[in-house]
Amino acid sequence: MALKHFAFKVLKKDKFSRTGLIQTHRGNIQTPAFMPVGTQATVKACTIDDIKKTGSEIVLGNTYHLMIRPGVERIQRMGGLHKFMNCNLPILTDSGGFQVMSLSKLNKIDKEKGAIFNSHVDGKKFYLSPEESIRIQLGLNSDIVMIMDECPKKTNDYDLIKKSMELSIYWAERSKKAFGNNPQKALFGIIQGGLFKDLRIQSLNSLLKIKFDGYAIGGLAVGESQSEMFEVLDYIKDDLPEDKPHYLMGVGTPSDILGAVKRGIDMFDCVLPTRSGRTGLAFTWNGRVNIKNNKYQNDDTPLDQNCKNLNLNKYSKNYLNHLFNTNEILGSMLLSLHNINFYQELMSAIRSSIVNGTFDKFHDKYIGKL
Repeated sequence: MALKHFAFKVLKKDKFSRTGLIQTHRGNIQTPAFMPVGTQATVKACTIDDIKKTGSEIVLGNTYHLMIRPGVERIQRMGGLHKFMNCNLPILTDSGGFQVMSLSKLNKIDKEKGAIFNSHVDGKKFYLSPEESIRIQLGLNSDIVMIMDECPKKTNDYDLIKKSMELSIYWAERSKKAFGNNPQKALFGIIQGGLFKDLRIQSLNSLLKIKFDGYAIGGLAVGESQSEMFEVLDYIKDDLPEDKPHYLMGVGTPSDILGAVKRGIDMFDCVLPTRSGRTGLAFTWNGRVNIKNNKYQNDDTPLDQNCKNLNLNKYSKNYLNHLFNTNEILGSMLLSLHNINFYQELMSAIRSSIVNGTFDKFHDKYIGKL
């Protein structure tokens, strides 16, 4: 029988780190969880079947890119994003707020109209208001919907960040109203406020009053140091509601994830595994490997002997080095999949260590190694 309501429960807690279960009508998600990024309705260089074999239980899509190409109406004709990309896993969609920052040369911000974009593809003008962002995400039929927010670039300009944070709260209220009553879906609020403690706390408290199904931390992974990012998480970790999922957006490296889990984060996404895989960089339990390095021409061992997915150990470093040095597409495919698999093995190991009460030891062993 399909679950009628989105739900979350904490299963085990060790200080701030915790394991939990997100329940959706499409399936359960064990947390802490890593979400492979499928910006254009595809996880780059990987099939959905392969993604599922890594143990991934949820993927991420992007409102901005999908509204430009192929357009929400085309996806709706297929019955939604799941059918369009042949994915029966839960899908979270970003609202497009990050692109307000990353594509800032192509847009302007209007408090009432939202973000006014010129498409990076053909220059066509788009209006992405909070209401339009929610309409598109519901049209995509995503399972976890993100509010429309403004994600400012890193700056020490307090007044600018305050103004941006207040705009995001206003848009959060409008997003909540536009979302309406959709019990099988979830709507997450996004905490902004830059590197300023008082603004982060003000943002969180305002979102708590509006009430959301989960709370994301945005405005990070925009150029700050890891220690600055952890400091922001330290600002708010005591006030994040325990009965809701905590999502750190766009982060990050394995060590970023370890440090964030230590501060109570449940959900992560990042393009790093696939982007690194396409350029020949592999994440392994023994550290990072640049497979293009000439020293691997004589190395016939698997990429990572500790990898539990034996299908990924069929190929030697020697062969992978050859694929990349001859620009063969298979190299990018294998390393992208390997990296996502490594991230999922990392998340599984994190969950096990929390259950066993050994996460601090696990954290200290790998925080500087991965």
